[in-house]
Amino acid sequence: MIQMLTAAKAAKRQVCALSTEEKNAALNAMADALLANQDAILAANELDMAAAKGTVSDVMLDRLQLTPQRIAGMAKGIREVAALPDPVGHLLEQTIREDGLKISRVSVPIGVIGIIYESRPNVTSDAAALALKAGSVCVLRGGKEAFRSANAIVNAMRQGLAARGITENAVNLVQDTSRDSATALMTANGYIDLLIPRGGAGLINACVKNATVPCIATGTGICHVYVEKTADQDMALKIVNNAKTSRPSVCNAEEVLLVDEAIAPEFLPKLYELLVTNRENPVELRLDATAERIIPGKAASDKDFDTEFLDYILAVKCVRDVHEAVDHIALHSTGHSEAIVSRDESAIQAFTSGVDSSAVYVNASTRFTDGGEFGLGCEMGISTQKLHARGPMGLRELTTYKYLIEGNGHIR
Repeated sequence: MIQMLTAAKAAKRQVCALSTEEKNAALNAMADALLANQDAILAANELDMAAAKGTVSDVMLDRLQLTPQRIAGMAKGIREVAALPDPVGHLLEQTIREDGLKISRVSVPIGVIGIIYESRPNVTSDAAALALKAGSVCVLRGGKEAFRSANAIVNAMRQGLAARGITENAVNLVQDTSRDSATALMTANGYIDLLIPRGGAGLINACVKNATVPCIATGTGICHVYVEKTADQDMALKIVNNAKTSRPSVCNAEEVLLVDEAIAPEFLPKLYELLVTNRENPVELRLDATAERIIPGKAASDKDFDTEFLDYILAVKCVRDVHEAVDHIALHSTGHSEAIVSRDESAIQAFTSGVDSSAVYVNASTRFTDGGEFGLGCEMGISTQKLHARGPMGLRELTTYKYLIEGNGHIR
């Protein structure tokens, strides 16, 4: 590990100094290399899939699996990052004092970014592309379930870097997937300038608790949809269905549904028919006492309203009004994404002003919380904290700034 961290730190000066043209050429070469090495990447992924079957859910297997189409999508994502404006070297603010001293604040690379993530191979290429475009070196530490896939992807991208005369140490993959390697990254002071965990609550909490390097909490999403009494119910059903079932294994999927008591007797049977009846993957509904009297389902425990299921499971609670909905979210949300479906402007205002999450939706699915959907290119993760980044972390959030002060013999 120390050898890799030393090499990454040594690569920082070269990578930080790359021009926009050099970075874009390297990114396109990395995308080319992914496609050229498709067979090797798919073969590695088959080994990962075989080892994971029977040990993880079908939903998690879907996250792990690669196909030619998904590899093409990864390459496309890298090219899209190359096409984005360079976030480095922007004049953010400038002040000229009365004595002529010019003080400028400019965007600069962070340096070496460590990313700890779990079983999504596409994170490997996304993270590497974003870090490089932002002028930083990345040290990737993936989960054991996807190690072979990630290793093949990194080997391909390093080939692309070498083809453009850029140090392969701009992109690094930790070969040890034990907890020791994760702890080493969390405490790599002097080597890692920023640590970003991407994964479940256990991983994120471990990083926040144990990291001695700067760390951004990302990802955990106990996302709520609140159907207010004036909502267009057909719209609400469409939104809930999309937020829960379009891809339940991701952090912007809905985990909790709040329904106004005034419309629960009418709305919940429609919900049951949509999410449970005659579905290939029926949603397991975990119901509070009020909802349980209206539709079939499993009685919800208190824990169900604090769980990121990442599966076809939805906790359902009936509330008196928007104020109780906001209060419930304040107690149980992870600060990721929440939505209200309503036609009442006063209720919408109370919800949007009262909910303190990184993304708050009105009459739209929470599934849009994504760097690509927000026009940022592929993202590094979703920050659920407030400093220094919040929400989808694109290129701008992967830079910091420094002050440049220009004088003419000024002294104090």
